[in-house]
Amino acid sequence: MQAKERVILALDVNTEDEAMTLVEKLRGHVGVFKVGMQLYTAVGPQVVRCIQDLGGSVFVDLKFHDIPNTVASAGRVMARLGCAMFTTHAAGGTLMLSALAQAVREEAVTLGVKPPLVLAVTVLTSIDQRILEDDVLIGGMSVKDVAVRWAGLAETAGVGGVICSPLETAAIRAACGPEFKLVTPGIRPQWAARHDQRRITTPGEAVRLGADYIVVGRAITQADDPVSAARRIEEEIEQAEGELGVK
Repeated sequence: MQAKERVILALDVNTEDEAMTLVEKLRGHVGVFKVGMQLYTAVGPQVVRCIQDLGGSVFVDLKFHDIPNTVASAGRVMARLGCAMFTTHAAGGTLMLSALAQAVREEAVTLGVKPPLVLAVTVLTSIDQRILEDDVLIGGMSVKDVAVRWAGLAETAGVGGVICSPLETAAIRAACGPEFKLVTPGIRPQWAARHDQRRITTPGEAVRLGADYIVVGRAITQADDPVSAARRIEEEIEQAEGELGVK
């Protein structure tokens, strides 16, 4: 992969016009565009098709979490939509994840297309140890332990990768192997604001720790010059790849 192909740009905007302006400006500087709950709820699935019509690859980030049959049906819809990747919650359990992975594979075979990459969310980057224990009610385990446990569960269920903090990538990579895809949000260049995420790191650090893809939003979209910001991140990734000997 080229360095820019590792970058997933979060289109956290409210309208199709805002989203497509960013896509047109940045499609040559990032690898994938992420359509999350905010934009998908406001605009609907047509925004995915609009991005695809411009040659963009799309990551639909709706974090499915429901009974197995419902989530499997949603996965079939994602396969028909032609997105490159989409999310579910690892906390939904083995039965849900297995049903989803199987449904996506079956739908892709029926359509004669490549199945989208299913990514299970481990522990949200807004959750720290106190929140994990006091609010999520998981005691006796660290955030990293929970993330690794859920990643292993997802891999066993046939899911292709996970969303995890960069701080857990090395442990998950060791547990799940080199082919398991790791996508890391919580990316903040040194020159960007921290905002509401707690377990964060820089683009270069994320790659050094083993991330396959990084998710970047406001550091690019709210920059005075989004293209320049994207290029700076690409250069930082290239430097990290060089240190790792990645070609």
